[in-house]
Amino acid sequence: MLANYGYKDASGDFFITIDTDKCNGCGDCVGACPAQIFAVADEDPNDPLREDPVAIVAGDKKKKLKYECNPCKPATDRPPLPCAEACGLGAISHSW
Repeated sequence: MLANYGYKDASGDFFITIDTDKCNGCGDCVGACPAQIFAVADEDPNDPLREDPVAIVAGDKKKKLKYECNPCKPATDRPPLPCAEACGLGAISHSW
């Protein structure tokens, strides 16, 4: 399942997507994110049937992604963002 966190406004889309089928809840993204966007939940809040740990975007960060993630957002080139690069399973992607 794809869990989308973020929002869309007049200036663009600001979403982080976590593929919960790929995520094993290792927490590598938590340590890699300088803005501390991520947390690991014991159970998937988006899938009540899944009882395995999974990465999520912290509740107080969901509506602030545009600002919190801005320092990592590439200006011209599109190198992998630290959280996506830290995820060895490829479970994290961004809309920008």
